[in-house]
Amino acid sequence: MTPPATSPRLRIKLRLEYDSPLILGPGKAELLARIARLGSISAAAREMGMSYKRAWTLVEEMNIAFALPVIDSARGGPGGGGARVTETGQQVLTHYRALEALLLEAGAGDLQALNALLRPEGADRTDGADG
Repeated sequence: MTPPATSPRLRIKLRLEYDSPLILGPGKAELLARIARLGSISAAAREMGMSYKRAWTLVEEMNIAFALPVIDSARGGPGGGGARVTETGQQVLTHYRALEALLLEAGAGDLQALNALLRPEGADRTDGADG
């Protein structure tokens, strides 16, 4: 998620942690978006630089956690495989992106204030503090 132009150093990464084993964050949201665009788990994984096994694991985590699957997939073979984001998956992605936008919009002033407190890029820490 990209911050406003006035705060180039600070980014927000929304991570939703549920009681179930699901964590929904920028990686899973991006995977959903790419599967929707490409119609393929393997193509989405390749674009993201992740293994197909890892992408499939993330899809399975989401499909198990939500009441209805977020991805429907068909095995490859002579007719080809493929994957599609379900209506539930589209809703998950829409709500996740809306929360990201809300955080950026409502938190713009706080983001700028935090950014202003950062040490200038390239400045060395000389006060002996270790973080």
